[in-house]
Amino acid sequence: MKTTIRKFFGYSALMLGSALVAGFTTYALIDKHTAQESTIIVQQDSGFAMPTALFDNKAAQPIDLTEAAERSIHAVVHIKSTQLGRTQTIQQMPDLFDFFFGDGTGRQQQVRTQPRVGFGSGVIISKDGYIVTNNHVIDGADEIDVKLNDNREYKGRLIGTDPSTDLALIKIEGDDLPTLPIGNSDALKVGEWVLAVGNPFNLTSTVTAGIVSAKARSLGVYNGGIESFIQTDAAINQGNSGGALVNARGELVGINAVLSSPTGAYAGYGFAIPTSIMTKVVGDLKEFGTVQRAILGISGHDLGDERTKDKDLGTVEGVYVATVSEGSGAQAAGIKAGDVIVKIAGKKVHNMAELQESLATHRPGDKVEVTIIRDKREKTLTVTLKNMQGNTEVIKKFDLSMLGAAFTPISDDMKRHLGVSYGLEVTGVERGKFAEAGIKRGFIILKVNGAKITSEEDLAEVLTEANQSPERVLFISGYYPSGRRANYAVELASEE
Repeated sequence: MKTTIRKFFGYSALMLGSALVAGFTTYALIDKHTAQESTIIVQQDSGFAMPTALFDNKAAQPIDLTEAAERSIHAVVHIKSTQLGRTQTIQQMPDLFDFFFGDGTGRQQQVRTQPRVGFGSGVIISKDGYIVTNNHVIDGADEIDVKLNDNREYKGRLIGTDPSTDLALIKIEGDDLPTLPIGNSDALKVGEWVLAVGNPFNLTSTVTAGIVSAKARSLGVYNGGIESFIQTDAAINQGNSGGALVNARGELVGINAVLSSPTGAYAGYGFAIPTSIMTKVVGDLKEFGTVQRAILGISGHDLGDERTKDKDLGTVEGVYVATVSEGSGAQAAGIKAGDVIVKIAGKKVHNMAELQESLATHRPGDKVEVTIIRDKREKTLTVTLKNMQGNTEVIKKFDLSMLGAAFTPISDDMKRHLGVSYGLEVTGVERGKFAEAGIKRGFIILKVNGAKITSEEDLAEVLTEANQSPERVLFISGYYPSGRRANYAVELASEE
């Protein structure tokens, strides 16, 4: 009995001592970390108290984006683009009446379309009113209305567009307007905080935050255009197009352009055009009215796909050169099919998107060093970049006025007379390209370079494409009112 009592008091003393030690230790830990403004997160599990995370309140505060947001919302504008209604001729299917009392081709009906209105965003980049936005925001617009964050409203004037990069430059008349400083998108790092500023769903001055999720991302949405997007998880929705992607210092690092979503609304990621591309394109549009695009003269693809995965090329990153264009700067410098481009102008190239981005910062005539891997050995060559026409000359903006002619869609009477359903009539010819080619007043243009021409807009679009092509020529076919068919070749290259 005495032995049992001694054991009982011994165990009790041991337990009391353990409790005192545990209590003192816990108090010391709590006191210590309270002084450091910290907390201990404790998880209860089967009766045991285990510290699972030590969280420093001060160090873990998110970066302050309020100053960047305040600066950005005043420089990001709301853009309303309006395409006015147009009269269109609709060819109806022939019925029994047409076969017996008409020509069997069906009747034509003129329909007046309703105006089309779109909304987007833009970024003021100069105090005198130059604004950069997406080409698809203002494409086909007859009227451009710009509204600032302080509710001032202006009429916008189109300076130039570049569908290949989906960028456009417009101008409003104002002084001392709020602007965003242009930052270096090359310096962006994956994981860095950014803001997306714009007008989603026609809601003005909306700011969302996220991080840079990836760089040099290509989506294939521009049909062969230049793509090297900054990917971000900052929410971007319809209406954000043309808005600003801003870093934590309040600098413009991208123009929000693409929403990748199976639903048409934000589903995780948006994509922005980096300022490395934007700065060059906007500078060209302002100075020349059209982009001076530099061409290396190769076609190729990223390493690692089905075409190269079994080849031992001496590197796992870069652009594989599949073909080299005849007469290109790449050919003249000695680049060959089978080479792997790993660096251009001192900048590493991991994929085709990065190669395109680097080339987009240069103009024809620039000399750049291109580093290649050939036979597993590195070699650096100097390439003189050329334009799409194979030279280093400046490509001038060519508009309809340089053709020296006036135009109007043909009348219904003329359509019936010639048996056609569309066409653009030349109503006057003065000194210019049409006069040089021998085109006379009254000529009905049906096709130019294989494209149907129903309006001046159609002709202007084909003209722009032709002016940037190597041939720089318009092949025009049509009729004179007498029914005589005629074909002309209008040379653009001799324009001074």
